[in-house]
Amino acid sequence: MAFTSKNIFLNLSVKDVSKTTEFFTALGFTFNPNFSDETTVCMIISDNIYAMLMNEERFAGFTKKEIVNTATSAEAIFCLSAENREQVDELVNKAIAAGGKTYSDPQDHGFMYGWGFEDVDGHLWEIVYMDESAMQ
Repeated sequence: MAFTSKNIFLNLSVKDVSKTTEFFTALGFTFNPNFSDETTVCMIISDNIYAMLMNEERFAGFTKKEIVNTATSAEAIFCLSAENREQVDELVNKAIAAGGKTYSDPQDHGFMYGWGFEDVDGHLWEIVYMDESAMQ
């Protein structure tokens, strides 16, 4: 029997939960207060995808491994789909205005367009629009 998950929870360490919440609020994300407190905020990405943004002390309670220094290392690139090219640019520009920064130039492959940003904690986010009709 294949494993099927109903929800995805990304768990990320952050330096300052309040600052991180302000950053992602400026990008238009909302949060679930039932799974949030002073150490953790539950960011809603979609109906079934959430990011648990935890301060480093709280995050460290879930692992024996060293927390990645995002100033010098990348633990992952989190890719979110967009509805169109304009939405890609809009979200990355909001991230820059809110204190994030780009880590790459926009990539235009004709049927696919993407651009990424680094959030205030150094996590990498890629926003991609793919014209699925052009792939057929």
